[in-house]
Amino acid sequence: MAADIRLKADLWVSAYLNRLRLADIPAYVTRKGDPTAGTVLVKVALLDGTARAFERGYDMASGARVWRLMSEGPERDVDALLSRAGQRDPDLWVIELEDKTGRTLLDEDGLT
Repeated sequence: MAADIRLKADLWVSAYLNRLRLADIPAYVTRKGDPTAGTVLVKVALLDGTARAFERGYDMASGARVWRLMSEGPERDVDALLSRAGQRDPDLWVIELEDKTGRTLLDEDGLT
């Protein structure tokens, strides 16, 4: 049985930002959390006043880590949700992307 190896949060964020840069997807760290074990949330602004936010979770059936849609709708509502999450969790990271088509690359190998 393989161990669940987890990257430090700051290393994962750095690698993710590099992938986004290579795909020409603008991205910003809007909240910097704990460098070792902080949770990472990803917001994608669709540039039409709406946004989506994603959180990482577990698929109970397979035991795999997956990204799930946390919220979608008016960008101000998604921002409010992320702000509340940050108030509850001081270790939280928030990465914000801008992409009209909603690309996040979260489904690519190595990002789950």
